[in-house]
Amino acid sequence: MKAVVLLSGGLDSSTVLAWARAEGRECYALSFDYGQRHRIELERAAEIAERIGAVEHRVLSIDLRAFGGSALTDDIEVPKDRVDGHGRSSASDGEDAIPVTYVPARNTIFLSFAMAYAEVRDAGEIWLGINAIDYSGYPDCRPEYLAAFQRMSDLATKAGVEGHGPRFISPLAELGKVDIVRKATALGVPIDRTFSCYDPGDDGTPCGRCDSCILRRAAIAEA
Repeated sequence: MKAVVLLSGGLDSSTVLAWARAEGRECYALSFDYGQRHRIELERAAEIAERIGAVEHRVLSIDLRAFGGSALTDDIEVPKDRVDGHGRSSASDGEDAIPVTYVPARNTIFLSFAMAYAEVRDAGEIWLGINAIDYSGYPDCRPEYLAAFQRMSDLATKAGVEGHGPRFISPLAELGKVDIVRKATALGVPIDRTFSCYDPGDDGTPCGRCDSCILRRAAIAEA
């Protein structure tokens, strides 16, 4: 079966690509240059796609800086030392606050492109690395969000109306970050080549203090 796989170049999405390949899928990797400050991830995505064996890797350009509204696409400081290694917030705005690294409607935008790509490639599945356990509180990473998007997809495309639209697969949804690291290791993901930092230096060095860096470091250490 053909599958479109959303690939950011980070640990989670690289694990999803390797998982799909291990399940025998013919993978079409899709990445986005959306104006993010951590653009080194695109270089890593290309490397990961080749090493894991994607049939094709496309990078689409979408200028979300035109809207801004996120620390990843605007001149807003990326929060540092905001969470501990378990994702618990130490910020004064509380554990349930959605951080400024949330990019407005990003997953909805990405998945809409993925639907179009899947329809053109006649892909029966769309794989993505959203996670509802160890994550930063983003609303578009929840299982109920993906279920709603699945219903919309079945109505929105020719393939969906004809009854053979793509299924959305999120194999990491209920896994903790430590389990994701262990799965990545088992699948042979080159973890050291994945990149997850929200605010890297000009030379691509991870900051080590953003939510993503803290969760990643703690999970790798525990695994």
